[in-house]
Amino acid sequence: MQIAPTGTLKISVIHGPNLNLLGLREPDVYGTDSFDDTNRKIRDHAREIGVEVRIVQSNHEGEIIDAIQDAVNWADAIVINLGAYTHYSYAIADALRAVRLPAVEVHITNVHAREEYRRTSVIAPAAAGQIAGFGTASYLLALDAARYLVISGRH
Repeated sequence: MQIAPTGTLKISVIHGPNLNLLGLREPDVYGTDSFDDTNRKIRDHAREIGVEVRIVQSNHEGEIIDAIQDAVNWADAIVINLGAYTHYSYAIADALRAVRLPAVEVHITNVHAREEYRRTSVIAPAAAGQIAGFGTASYLLALDAARYLVISGRH
């Protein structure tokens, strides 16, 4: 745990592919909150719970891995929504294991109630837990969970 000298918890929020299209991409499935709205809500909630966040989005697997590796230098935890990479990116799962920071996997939709392929996460074994199905509020719940994991030492 690398808590800043001020005692502020630091959480890296990483959005994967196509999440930059929130609000435009299938709003009947993913909701109408835009990507900017979602990030604003994340920042506002982080401020409310006394957490510093850095938010990254990439459509490229290697850049996501770089963001995970960068987080080890400053963050106490990771909140991550990998989109489709959830189902097949062993490289991202390996990066999460390597940095040894508590990670909370996020999904906007209830992936377990959707297509069969969405029910398999190769990331889940590398994460402390998973939050799914609460729309973009899933990110806020994940911030709370990540904060709890760091404070409690349960990760």
